[in-house]
Amino acid sequence: MMRGRVGALASILALLSACGGGGGNGSVSTPTATTPTPAGTAPVTPAPTATAGCSLRERQDWAAAQLREWYLFYETLPATLDPTPYTSIDTYVDALTATARSQRRDRYFTYVTSIAAENAYYASGETAGFGFRLAGSGANRVFVAESFEGAPALNAGIDRGAEILAIGTSAANLRNVSDIVASEGGNGVNTALGPNTPGTTRVLRVRNTAGVTSDITLAKADFNLEPVSSRYGWKVIDDGGKKVGYVNLRTFISTADTGLRNAFAQLKAAGVTEVIVDLRYNGGGLVSVADTFSRLLGGNRSASDVLSYTTFRPEKSSENGVAYFAPQPQSIAPTKIAFIGTGGTASASELVINAMIPYFGNNVALVGTNTYGKPVGQIAIDRAACDDRLRVVAFATQNRDRSAAYFDGLARVVPRTCAAADDVTYPLGDPREASVAAALNFLGGRSCTSIAAATATASAARGSLGLGTNALLTPDRPDTVQREVPGAF
Repeated sequence: MMRGRVGALASILALLSACGGGGGNGSVSTPTATTPTPAGTAPVTPAPTATAGCSLRERQDWAAAQLREWYLFYETLPATLDPTPYTSIDTYVDALTATARSQRRDRYFTYVTSIAAENAYYASGETAGFGFRLAGSGANRVFVAESFEGAPALNAGIDRGAEILAIGTSAANLRNVSDIVASEGGNGVNTALGPNTPGTTRVLRVRNTAGVTSDITLAKADFNLEPVSSRYGWKVIDDGGKKVGYVNLRTFISTADTGLRNAFAQLKAAGVTEVIVDLRYNGGGLVSVADTFSRLLGGNRSASDVLSYTTFRPEKSSENGVAYFAPQPQSIAPTKIAFIGTGGTASASELVINAMIPYFGNNVALVGTNTYGKPVGQIAIDRAACDDRLRVVAFATQNRDRSAAYFDGLARVVPRTCAAADDVTYPLGDPREASVAAALNFLGGRSCTSIAAATATASAARGSLGLGTNALLTPDRPDTVQREVPGAF
């Protein structure tokens, strides 16, 4: 979850607009700047030392000062830490937050990114890549979990369920994915696919869902990610004569507002009272969009009902705030909700799920696997001259009952759970797909198998590069899109 600010620091709460995934909540400006805007994450290229105030040591000292002022887990920061041995601002920030990370409270949620890259992504979903999302099968195999409209992969006919068999820079040097993983792990696949810059070209050997294998030359290109898919972002499913709504949100960015409102308007017109909310790959994003999403699900809530609390460290308690439900013209009034989640479901996605628990009780369920576990959010502190945006975990988010105890995922918190696979052999939103089928079973009062407590940990953590079953591939240091849209390339 991330949030942003314009003007005085106290106005942050009025502009709550969170970000998830590796996530955080918006932007606090530096002590001398007041105009940062919310956004995601990107790899940091050290600023030229010739820029005044942007030497490595100056950037490191600046980052340490902000952490000591704002970090939620301030008691875990080392009393002193010489930055000299650290060759980048990133590694120094990692060292400062290492204790909280070892306690699973800050799993690389605090980081430095590019102001320009964040703003571009959160404003319009602007990114560069092949435009697909990849997941491992646990058998050194990689499958396409999703392809994005308007991007190179889907334009070339590569869609959900296709298997990536080999990768090369040309047909002459194709390497089998199984060999890459065996020798280099999941990170080898990330490396083989190349940097996410326009024009990066790879030859992919792909086997589609019909069993046809072909070699496809694909070049990465700029595209705008649709947060609500034009193909399966929403639909009405007939479940034995009962109308069930289905909504799939990929990421919480500004442009999601229109798509979400349009989707819920259609569900409302159809008279839907039971709904499946598919957040299985949603790493989070802006808290403001999470609030809108919750309100669209809250047609039976009043304006005095608490949606969430935001709580900073004690000396920053003046920044604490509360968000309320505020029914929208497109809001529906569901009686039951089934949330589909996985280890790629994080931050702002978890905020929406957690917000519903006090009001729905046993009529809300988590379907799929356990979620990532990120009940905290970030502010963003900008050093504009260096294009540095420091995302600092600075606050916790809680639901009406002040519950936020899900650092190990929501499976132990949501009253009902239904275990299900992510079945890439069927399209998202298809009632035959395993997770959608399990969600329909819950809504229909039919039996389902719960997510076992023994496995209710932060499954398929996005920082992990192993190819566990249905684990989304994510680099050690994901860029903006890979943090908020895990598995994206």
